[in-house]
Parts: sequence; C-alpha cells; structure tokens
Amino acid sequence: MNSLPDHRTVYEQIARVGKAICAPARLEILDLLSQAPQDVQTLARKSGLSIANTSQHLRVLHAARLVGSSKNGQNVVYRLAEKSVAHFLRTLRILAEERIGEIREIAAACFHAQEELQPVDRKNLVDQVRKGLVTVIDVRPSEEYAAGHIRGAISIPLPELRRKLRLLPKDQNIVAYCRGPYCVLAVEAVEFLRSKGYTARRLPDSVNDWRANGLPVD
Repeated sequence: MNSLPDHRTVYEQIARVGKAICAPARLEILDLLSQAPQDVQTLARKSGLSIANTSQHLRVLHAARLVGSSKNGQNVVYRLAEKSVAHFLRTLRILAEERIGEIREIAAACFHAQEELQPVDRKNLVDQVRKGLVTVIDVRPSEEYAAGHIRGAISIPLPELRRKLRLLPKDQNIVAYCRGPYCVLAVEAVEFLRSKGYTARRLPDSVNDWRANGLPVD
C-alpha cells in the first residue's frame, strides 16, 4: 500500500514561488512584465541587466510558472503567466510597505517633495479627466501604454516630452504617471514640466493599482 505524501510537500511547492522572487532583479522583471509583454533585450535594457543575466532570471521565473513565453518571429516574448501574478506582486508590495519602515524612508528620500507622498483622490481625478479639467500623461514607453493605460491618459514617453511639450495646455494641471510608486520616470517628467512653468503633479499609481481600485483602464 502506497503511503500518502507528507503534507509538507505542499509547502515545498509553495516555497518554489518564494524562492523565485527572492532576488530583487526578478521582482523588477515581474514589475516590468506587469506593464506589457516584452522580449529579453527590452527587459535587459529597461532593468540595466545584461542579456545573459536577464535570461537566467527569466528561466527561474518560468520554472516557477510565474511567466510564460511565446515566439514572435525570431524573438521570444515573455509575459506574466496569469493576471493573478500581477495581483500577487501588488499585494506583496503593499505588505512590504506596511511592515518594513525602511521602504517609507527610502521613498521619502527618493521622492523628497512631501506632496508626492500624499494620497491622490483617484475618483476625483477620473471626474476631472472626463470633464477635461486636467491632462493625464503616461510617460512610460509606448508599448507599455498600448498594453494598458488609465482611461483618458495620453502617451508621451519621457524621452519625447521635450519635443511634445507644445501638446500640453499651460492653463491646466498636468498629472504624470508611470509604472508605480517607485518608478522615477514620472518624477523626472514632473520636474521638467515645472521647470517649464507647468503646474504638474505625479500620480504614484501604476495601471495595475488603478485597475485594482476598480477604476477605468483602456
């Protein structure tokens, strides 16, 4: 008679996920993939890793079934395995923010302006966008915008902001967002806009945060 498997083997399998995300670089890769499916070269460029290191991290994440892949011509494109992975990643971030005070200290140092740490009234912002009272810009790369963006936002990737500045009204508040609370793209956009005389503010939400709060995403 075969013996039943030890219940601890279940925890061993669950621990595979924990082991897969224990490297900061893998968390960043998952965060990037939560924005849009991407190939190894793009992920390496955005994360600052070598292609070899990026590929190695992707193999670990793939083995834990957190990411999937498909061929697009000569390239292999990676994506999150399920929407639940994005939800897990967001929940992990929120838990870490609540339990680890150092995160708040680092955030305060990186985003030193106190107003950046104040919560945004999301529903009020949706109403203002609908009424044309505020302009929301998505400063992520265009492929991330195409994969999903806050409804009503316009795509102006950060490297194109100077060239497309004339598209933004000076008589309206400008709200810039990017990949979430620890992404610097929107911070740099706001600093540049303010230097040019615009009234600008950073929205710390990612598209996944926006969606998780039941707000419209296109």
